[in-house]
Amino acid sequence: MTTDAIRDDEYDFRRLEAKWRPIWNGLELFNVDRADAELPRKYVLDMFPYPSGDLHMGHAEQYALGDACARYWRHRGYNVLHPIGWDSFGLPAENAAIKNGGDPREWTYANIAQQAESMQRYGVSFDWSRVLRTSDPEYYRWNQWLFLKMYEKGLAYRKFSAVNWCPNDQTVLANEQVLADGTCERCGAVVEKKKLNQWYFRITEYADRLLDDLDKLEGHWPHKVLVMQRNWIGRSEGADVDFVIEGRDEPVTVFTTRPDTLYGATFMVVAPDSDLAAELAEGASAEVQARFADYLSATQKLSAIDRANTERPKTGVFLERYGINPLNGERLPIWVGDYVLADYGHGAIMAVPAHDQRDLDFAREFDLPVRVVVRPDEAEGEIDPKATGEALAGDGELVNSGELDGLRKDAAIARAIEVLGERGTGKAAKNFRLRDWLISRQRYWGTPIPIMYDDEGTEIPVPTEQLPVRLPDGAGLDLKPKGQSPLAAAEDWVHTTTPDGREALRDSDTMDTFVDSSWYFLRFASPNNDVEIFDPAELQRWAPIDQYIGGIEHAILHLLYARFITKVLYDLGLVPFEEPFGALLNQGMVIMNGAKMSKSKGNSVKLGDELDSHGVDAVRTTMMFASPPEDDVDWADVSVAGAGKFLARAWRVAGDVTSAPGVDFADGDVDTRRAVARFWADVHQLGEGFKYNVMIARVMELTNTIRKAIDSGPGAGDPAVREGAEAIALVLDLFAPYVASDMWERLGHAADTREGSLSHLAWPTADPALLVADTVTAIVQVNGKLRDKLEVAPDISDADLEALARASRGAERAIGDATVRKVIVKAPKFVNIVAK
Repeated sequence: MTTDAIRDDEYDFRRLEAKWRPIWNGLELFNVDRADAELPRKYVLDMFPYPSGDLHMGHAEQYALGDACARYWRHRGYNVLHPIGWDSFGLPAENAAIKNGGDPREWTYANIAQQAESMQRYGVSFDWSRVLRTSDPEYYRWNQWLFLKMYEKGLAYRKFSAVNWCPNDQTVLANEQVLADGTCERCGAVVEKKKLNQWYFRITEYADRLLDDLDKLEGHWPHKVLVMQRNWIGRSEGADVDFVIEGRDEPVTVFTTRPDTLYGATFMVVAPDSDLAAELAEGASAEVQARFADYLSATQKLSAIDRANTERPKTGVFLERYGINPLNGERLPIWVGDYVLADYGHGAIMAVPAHDQRDLDFAREFDLPVRVVVRPDEAEGEIDPKATGEALAGDGELVNSGELDGLRKDAAIARAIEVLGERGTGKAAKNFRLRDWLISRQRYWGTPIPIMYDDEGTEIPVPTEQLPVRLPDGAGLDLKPKGQSPLAAAEDWVHTTTPDGREALRDSDTMDTFVDSSWYFLRFASPNNDVEIFDPAELQRWAPIDQYIGGIEHAILHLLYARFITKVLYDLGLVPFEEPFGALLNQGMVIMNGAKMSKSKGNSVKLGDELDSHGVDAVRTTMMFASPPEDDVDWADVSVAGAGKFLARAWRVAGDVTSAPGVDFADGDVDTRRAVARFWADVHQLGEGFKYNVMIARVMELTNTIRKAIDSGPGAGDPAVREGAEAIALVLDLFAPYVASDMWERLGHAADTREGSLSHLAWPTADPALLVADTVTAIVQVNGKLRDKLEVAPDISDADLEALARASRGAERAIGDATVRKVIVKAPKFVNIVAK
């Protein structure tokens, strides 16, 4: 028998990659239309990439994870749709064209070709027959079609409003594209406010459904993501209250969550950048108008984050106007103050300074009245918030409130709404933090908005038979930001005719690229359909998505918009479901020495270099072995070379097996067969819980067991040795497909054929007789309560039992987002996990 050192020289990852890649391409192993039509189906989807360059380390983690999931379910007997495409419109391509000259198409499609080449090298099991690119006219035609459908339903509309404006990129941004510090998420410039006539999608019409349906996703989506979406939608319940404004025909409606405190309102505050403020200022003195103009100018330079900062001193201007309190008839002075936002409620508030800290700070700054109307339960003696500087936020009984006196909060709110209704001055209402989705972009490289305008400015939809409205050649356009879309200068393109033959101008804005990604997952069901947006039968066959995989950075933007568009399509009768993603998994980041990789920090790692040095399988295995999927992978702490040595060891095991394929495993060594049975019992459970790091540890253990059986046990010809070697190959297919396929061939199978490939082989289940004969029941508790039971080997180690317990479904559900503080293990029968 030759030594391991000599055999190490025989294992060559470069040879394996060069050998198997063309074989897989020729076999089209993952084309779902070539699979058995009777198989149950699953749809596993990775969030599709932007083609900004070649694949990087973050891509390597995401696609290793998504591929392991897709391959796992194939081995569990499913026909798995695992498609790929590119989110290929957007600013980076346009900025590259501005910098280097040329057309954004050239940069975009060159990067797509490069990424596709790298993905194929990486061995990801994509169905390459279903590729889509959002910048293809065949795709964005349906963006335009969807826009027109929403326009027909009143869900797409245009209006003048103050929008987020990036002065660097010279384009508008949706609220979600402005970072917490008030800067542009793309370029980092401080975002300004600017009034423009822009297109919106009426997502607020779906706010209740978007919020309430999150309950259906509990236990299937990360809790953190659900919380982020709930907070972003931000539903508040209260009342719309109408305040008569002296000298104004129409009342001003104010939303409040505390109509019970109406008697405590002593002034009103209007957002300085609202239309109402400008209107009210017109009736003021010249001095006040001048002060208001200066104040408005200063406000427009502030971000929404700055304006919401409770630590900032309160500023404002009295408008010399008064509103009338609808409950007690009191005259309330009206101010503008930058702590009120134009897009909150109706852009105006009733100020109750005794019970709201921001209102109190404003009242103290300008010496305005403060009236207590809720006496806190714990209060003693006289209470004067104006003197103490602290608003009264506690619950208590209503005082100084007429018919509401003596009532407590909930009863007082209900009674106040009732009184307002009786007087016709208010009603119960809801308010949302969510705002309508601003989709207009003043850039070239995006989907043209399918609207034209006649000489009178009338909106005229482009007839659907004229779709797509194609982008003109970008090479001849000046793409530099200049406050309007470069398309406005494309004379031959922008000038068109209406359906009845009149001259017209096309809308020169393009759509937010989040429109492209809001429904792409549905198009994968029938990506080559040129008759309809998707084939209903194919959609019924595959959707909704069973498992969606991608970064936490898309928790609000992409996922919220995708859920909204899916509900719109449901209402249009085009899809039979309202939630697009049945389950969601967020992978962590790949970092270096505890920090995010970056060229400026000098800690970046090139994926191509790692693949050249260690091979695809070693990189993929390292990614999955380093940590649970949700955790970050610190590349400084891993050993890619060590993964390569393990794979070489497994590969040599397959070459040493001497029994023939098809041998009866039942004739094999019992102890070895028990090890294999325990292995299968573990990996089935671990795969469903995405515990790939523990699964790889099990493969390593079994490899050691089979190596020992070959060298000093029953020998290379024992059927149990073949059973174990085949088990190693089948599970390694999830992480190391090149090694796994070569092992399968070395074990005597026709791995280079569709029929002989291991990619679709169903994993065997553990033989119950082998498990019963050599297992005990381990109790898994979380905080002292029984959460699961596991069948484990009597000689299982504390560490192994802890890993299995943590990975069990019952423990996972009980722990949730809590932090594990302590684990008490008494192998083989007991584990208690203490989590808070």
